[in-house]
Amino acid sequence: MSAVNITNVTVLDNPASFLSSFQFEISYECLAPLQDDLEWKLIYVGSAEDETYDQLLESVFVGPVNVGNYRFVLQPDPPDPSKIREEDIIGVTVLLLTCSYLGQEFVRVGYYVNNDYDDEQLREEPPQKVLIDRVQRNILTDKPRVTKFPINFRPENSEREEQAPLPDHVGEEEDQNEGQLPLPKSKSDEDGA
Repeated sequence: MSAVNITNVTVLDNPASFLSSFQFEISYECLAPLQDDLEWKLIYVGSAEDETYDQLLESVFVGPVNVGNYRFVLQPDPPDPSKIREEDIIGVTVLLLTCSYLGQEFVRVGYYVNNDYDDEQLREEPPQKVLIDRVQRNILTDKPRVTKFPINFRPENSEREEQAPLPDHVGEEEDQNEGQLPLPKSKSDEDGA
């Protein structure tokens, strides 16, 4: 059983210009106190055929996390269009929201993204060179694909007799931290930059 569950993800400002920042409001619950940080990432898949075109748009660390319900807004910059093959800018791609603990990914939420021109005439007769300032992205939020991976949230208690079981649910007395969010730290804060 997971110590952390995503309870809701709301994509704000959607549809939006391709060059606009993303805004994801993420709500999650923590069922057991975690001493280390959760790492949240947003990855833009630049090409279905070649992962070298994938772009890490944001990586933030949140924690330590106590038992309770939390919410924050992840606001990464858009992908760099110069790092995407021109033929892959217009069309359907994928955004991946992931969460990891101690370097172990335990949940991934995938969204299809449709990138197309904001003008019907441009859609019907696309120019030879992509006009990136006229491209609109639409994140298809109605059917995200959620994948969960089992991980060990208590690696320090790897021996069976020492492992305390995670609670099955959060009781009302455990919800005292609702709305109190540990401040996210950017990857550069972790690196000392």
